[in-house]
Amino acid sequence: MTGIPSGKLLNLLRLADRAGRFKMLAIDQRDSLRASLAKATTREPKQVTYEEMATAKGVITEVLSPHSTATLVDPIYGWPQAVKLIPADVGILVANEDSYEPAGSGGKQRKARSIDGWSVAKAKRSGANAVKLLVYYTPEASAEVVAHQQRFARTVGEECVREDIPFLLELVTYPIAEASADTPEFARKRPVHTLASAREFSKDSYHVDILKLEFPGDLKYTRQFCQGAFDGKDRPAVYDVEQVQAFCQELNTTAQRPWVILSGGVAIKEFLVTLELAVAAGASGFLCGRAIWKDVIPKYPNVDTMRAFLADEGAYNFARANAAAQRARPWFTHPHYGDWEDVQLTGAGERWYQDY
Repeated sequence: MTGIPSGKLLNLLRLADRAGRFKMLAIDQRDSLRASLAKATTREPKQVTYEEMATAKGVITEVLSPHSTATLVDPIYGWPQAVKLIPADVGILVANEDSYEPAGSGGKQRKARSIDGWSVAKAKRSGANAVKLLVYYTPEASAEVVAHQQRFARTVGEECVREDIPFLLELVTYPIAEASADTPEFARKRPVHTLASAREFSKDSYHVDILKLEFPGDLKYTRQFCQGAFDGKDRPAVYDVEQVQAFCQELNTTAQRPWVILSGGVAIKEFLVTLELAVAAGASGFLCGRAIWKDVIPKYPNVDTMRAFLADEGAYNFARANAAAQRARPWFTHPHYGDWEDVQLTGAGERWYQDY
């Protein structure tokens, strides 16, 4: 039997559909969304106002969150709108991290930091169903940076235990030696980095309930898709889809917690392929943002046009992702739990209410 504390168990159930599959929307982006809004209005990012960020997030949340089992928002721009816009039967996750702090030689390494004035306790008190933390992680970083990232994640995990709220940890790798993430050299490293991250943060000391993981490879560098299949740009093949499928299977074995796939900003066509492969390997669904809604941003500031686009193309994107996730593994059947019958409330019995 696997014991889960009451708060974590009830809220994990709120994040998934009745079959235990996660079909979650992300609209917690800040710097990337600000840059996109600036581009859409031919301005500098610093000229984008709080109200503009809140408006863009609000319309995306209003139209698309009803298609999700849970929606991820940030506490700065998103939460104040989300509490009224997200349907009562849709869960709410809230982000805990601020933009990273540059570190190391040349400032290419990344150290996590919390949002000033925000905490896990506030997330719980505000009514969130889960806390999400993004940690940029690469085994190539300095020992000091690696230790900082591990310590930061562990601290948030411990706070989630104290507040009895689910902890969703998002792990994203990044290049240090390479010029960018879109290089054949970094494409070769992606599987290694993704597996290393899943292995480290599956440890019990982090208290993670759901891992939000990158796809363990880059389909644009596979033999089958490298000739511009997704974005029109030719790239060299560094592996094939069969090898990537094996990476997915290895990731599923390495992840000792239920896991969902993230979109990483790729286009919807590519994301749907990665989602199919992840689900086939054992993922319990997705937590996706830009792949579903990013094409609406160039239509800002015409909110009516944005809303119409989201209700049509955005909803269609979501419907296709949800259809793929129908074949996902229910979170409570992950080997960490065994099966639904094996999941029990921690301390269940006649003294539960006294001991809790």
